[in-house]
Amino acid sequence: MLASERHQLILSLVREHGAVRLTELVERLGVTAVTVRRDVTELADRGLLTRVHGGVTLTRPRGGPPEPGRATASVFGPVVPGALVGMVTPSVEYYWPPVVQGAQATVAAAGGRLVLRASSYDAAEDRRQVTKLLERGVQTLLAAPATSGRGALDLLRWLGSLNVPVVLVERLPPPELPTLALDAATTAHALGAGLAVRHLVSLGHRGVGLVTSRSSPTSRALRTGWRETIGSLGLDPGTSPDLDVPVYGTPGWAAEYDALLARCRRAGVGALLVHSDREAIGLIERARDGGIAVPGELAVVTYDDEVAAASDPPLTAVCPQKHRLGAVAAELALARLADTTGRPVHRLQLWPTLVVRESCGGDPESTPA
Repeated sequence: MLASERHQLILSLVREHGAVRLTELVERLGVTAVTVRRDVTELADRGLLTRVHGGVTLTRPRGGPPEPGRATASVFGPVVPGALVGMVTPSVEYYWPPVVQGAQATVAAAGGRLVLRASSYDAAEDRRQVTKLLERGVQTLLAAPATSGRGALDLLRWLGSLNVPVVLVERLPPPELPTLALDAATTAHALGAGLAVRHLVSLGHRGVGLVTSRSSPTSRALRTGWRETIGSLGLDPGTSPDLDVPVYGTPGWAAEYDALLARCRRAGVGALLVHSDREAIGLIERARDGGIAVPGELAVVTYDDEVAAASDPPLTAVCPQKHRLGAVAAELALARLADTTGRPVHRLQLWPTLVVRESCGGDPESTPA
């Protein structure tokens, strides 16, 4: 059962009974107590229910779901329940599923429905998928469109002209469109890179290299944060190289990873920030085969925390709050739909968190994987 499905079932049970014990949820959902506690914490953090000793209760008075079409409250203002919300993401794999689940859970909790379409980092395809959703009759739209390359500016101008509210997800208008009046919910990726660098420096490293995947649209923000942080900390540029690698598992990846590790060893680079988990796992694999001990000779922090805890050794990771990001974006969209009184543009940015495990040699924290 997906997390979003568990969340919907939990909310349904709480709406039906007013209060539910955690032990009952464990039995009903067929999952561990740890999973239930994590689920109810996420729902409580969004104000959808209230945690009490041993269980959960409704945050609002009992009486079933709100009447269709009647605005209810969120942290961003009133929202319209029962809305049909469209969402276009550049992928339904890697990174995006938790974002979609967060949006879906929020829309469902308001009595609405989320309709998802996947694109492919291409402005023309983005526009085609949005058009299909508009024909479907969506009332508001969550979109992660192309913001660079052929047709991107025209696409963004078009999104800004639509007669339904549009909220950008993990995207901001480029400098060429500084006054494009679209709401947005994003992750502070540059700040996340800085968290990783500062943690490694706190462990005694005087140089922190950056390794990014050539296919990653997040690389630009990570590089900005990494550069600003090594500059502000006065790190030696010679032991803080900026490197890129092919996607883990693609033709020739092993040889290029080996060459990168050899370069780091020659330059005395003892710490790396790697985007993303699959590339970090690949580097650790090649390091082990090449006789480089992790974390003894090389400390590694990954960016994303998709499968970092399953690495050997478990990877210290910067974790974007993807589920929360989707939830916030959906709340913005529902609030924008409800408010027709000149609501100002909202740009929300969520900070990622650092989860310390074994791969950088620090003491692992008690943060759940």
